Amino acid sequence: MFPLHRNRRLRVNESIRSLVRETTLSPTDFMFPMFIAEGENVEVAIPSMPGIFRRSIDLTVIEVKEIYALGIRAVNIYVKVSEHLKDNAGVEAWNPNGLMQQAIKAIKTACPEMIVMPDVALDPYSIYGHDGIIANGDVENDSTVAALVKMAVSHAQAGADFVAPSDMMDGRVLRLREGLDTAGFHHVGIMSYSAKYASAFYGPFRDALDSAPREADVVVPKDKKTYQMDYANRIEAIKEALSDVEEGADMVMVKPGIAYLDIVREVKNAVNVPVTVFHVSGEYAMIKAAAERGWLDHDKIMMEQLMCIKRAGASLISTYFAKEAAILLNK
Repeated sequence: MFPLHRNRRLRVNESIRSLVRETTLSPTDFMFPMFIAEGENVEVAIPSMPGIFRRSIDLTVIEVKEIYALGIRAVNIYVKVSEHLKDNAGVEAWNPNGLMQQAIKAIKTACPEMIVMPDVALDPYSIYGHDGIIANGDVENDSTVAALVKMAVSHAQAGADFVAPSDMMDGRVLRLREGLDTAGFHHVGIMSYSAKYASAFYGPFRDALDSAPREADVVVPKDKKTYQMDYANRIEAIKEALSDVEEGADMVMVKPGIAYLDIVREVKNAVNVPVTVFHVSGEYAMIKAAAERGWLDHDKIMMEQLMCIKRAGASLISTYFAKEAAILLNK
């Protein structure tokens, strides 16, 4: 009770504040999303994501070594697939010599200690831009899951440490675990996108991979709301996360990040596995745009948002700011 207790005593200077700080950040808290392009010596800027590029495998490997030296220990990777390789079944997704499989092998060869978590979803391979196989005007759940199992096993064969299903199909974690185990990959983990919302914050990401739903000569959903979650829902996120853990997920993810910190905390309280949070492309782009106009202090806002995600319960933060934040933390 005041005046015996004065909370400001613990805020007098930075040394005292650092002693009692409840949450800390380090480069090992970050995972860096990387976009892979075909070819050699290719670097394509993504206009809606300043500072982020699609890079060919040779340049990606160079950057992987750079971020490992900064203390970052995990990457999640996505590929930009040529149009002629796309179809409705996503067959290219489990090509042992496909772009994703080559990228995994190259990263693990160049930097064996880097944890590689490739994206498992069909949208980069789909002629319709959806995360699964289109049938009867919608994404067909079970045939999509069967394709995802082939995809995940091919990633494991290439050397992936974890597979990261982002598709939001029902039952896919169980089938992935069974498929990996049957193929002998008991050690390969699953980081499941458990609470992935149908969010408008993904726009720049879809620019990077050309993975937005598109018009077609057949009836297809105009958006991803039949499988990604309604952003009005909270209890559903807990249900999804618990289901994935029961099916064998080693980590669960909440996506997006800053706008969903209540969900992060709810999921953290409900599960007994690490919780990953994806600080998504739209959240990144907003900070970049405001900072370019001088409306916000870029570095301060970046670090505040990352700290808030960690405070909410994240064990790992997938963020396009990973490299910039690690540089600041190392200073």
